[in-house]
Amino acid sequence: MCAHKNQAFHVRLRFAWTGLIQGLRLERSLRFHAAAFVLIVVVLLVLRPGPFWWALVILASVGVFAAELFNTAIEHLADHLHPDVHTQIRIVKDCAAAAVLVTVLGALAVALALFIHLAKTF
Repeated sequence: MCAHKNQAFHVRLRFAWTGLIQGLRLERSLRFHAAAFVLIVVVLLVLRPGPFWWALVILASVGVFAAELFNTAIEHLADHLHPDVHTQIRIVKDCAAAAVLVTVLGALAVALALFIHLAKTF
């Protein structure tokens, strides 16, 4: 049985926190998305959209961040298990990167919808 299974909540939370810190430390794209999220929150504070828009933008943003964390985990696992270049591993890594791209495009669509909505109210 895995030593990480069935641990107390605070222990599992520490594992998750460690994963987040490691991802931010190791991946430039994760740091970019984290900085973009801070900027997005500042823009929301300035524009002051309603709670629905806050929820939608935050959900889209954390979706991108989660996809990036999954991508990082998949890439590191694949590189560890098969450090040499391999076509099947390349497909796995490309699909994980594509998942990030899809979530980013979805988040950009939410941002566009928000700006269209705000433009109509001004």
